[in-house]
Amino acid sequence: MTKRTLALSVAMLCASPAFAQQSDLLIGSTSASSSHYGYFVAVGQIVNDHVEGISAAVVETGATMDNIRRMSRGQMDLGLVTTNVAQHAVAGTNDFDGNAQDLSLLWVYTGAPQNVIVRRDAGLDNLEALAGARINPGIRGSATESTTEAVFATLGLEAEWVRGSTTDIVDAIKDNRVAGYVKSGSGVRLDASTMDVATFTPIDVLGLTPEQADQLRAEMPDISVVDIPEGAADGIPAYTTWSFGVGVGATSELSEEDAYKIVSAVMADETVQVNALAELRDASLAELTLQYGTVPLHPGAARWFEEHGHELPEQLRPAE
Repeated sequence: MTKRTLALSVAMLCASPAFAQQSDLLIGSTSASSSHYGYFVAVGQIVNDHVEGISAAVVETGATMDNIRRMSRGQMDLGLVTTNVAQHAVAGTNDFDGNAQDLSLLWVYTGAPQNVIVRRDAGLDNLEALAGARINPGIRGSATESTTEAVFATLGLEAEWVRGSTTDIVDAIKDNRVAGYVKSGSGVRLDASTMDVATFTPIDVLGLTPEQADQLRAEMPDISVVDIPEGAADGIPAYTTWSFGVGVGATSELSEEDAYKIVSAVMADETVQVNALAELRDASLAELTLQYGTVPLHPGAARWFEEHGHELPEQLRPAE
């Protein structure tokens, strides 16, 4: 299906008169049940309201992998990407082995710190102590699971992996059948499932040592190492962990001028994105992009960052 055909299909499926026009910009998102889908609807609204000469429609997709493949076929103009998979795509590794993709970053809008949560009474006070402990590395097939396994392999760590759904693992931790799990945080706070565990089961978060953090920075360019301040939950001190970001990517088919106008409008917005995703209330998209970005910025995005005084780290600089 071509982008034009898909655009017409989206227009026909949308009953609202606001969508009754053919779109010239298609934005790939994720499942409509996800809060991230609502964020991309907000981005589409910003584009339609504030970017002259561009109309946009948001399309439900299978998220990062699906979006990258659709963009490579010219069926999407931009879309949701996680920064770890984006790095694999650009480098031609992992699922893109030998097939590097034309992909660049526009901005990152949220981070997903990977938190190693354990029962306090398990007596586990560092990551090395997890050898022999029953730990869930993340939901099967998730980015958390694959990233956890890669991090442990890189650092020479071991654990007895226990697989299961979030509901199953949360119940198992409460019942002391599993010592803990690795779970994506909600910004710099622990997620709702972990807070459910912590209601009646005291927990700890195991962080990286400075040496482990340096090793991940050197050997795993697809992830970020982040410092989480004190207060991820009551009684949780500051710690360092690995993370990946969630952002918006595009191919070189998106012109520099259009990319610049879109990024400018998104960065100037103070209400629409926050209304869609509450965790953005005190967030800086520019800082999140500089912290989590793993691939070069689109030239139009880089132009916005440079105009606003941001020094781009090497991995974010567009190719000359």
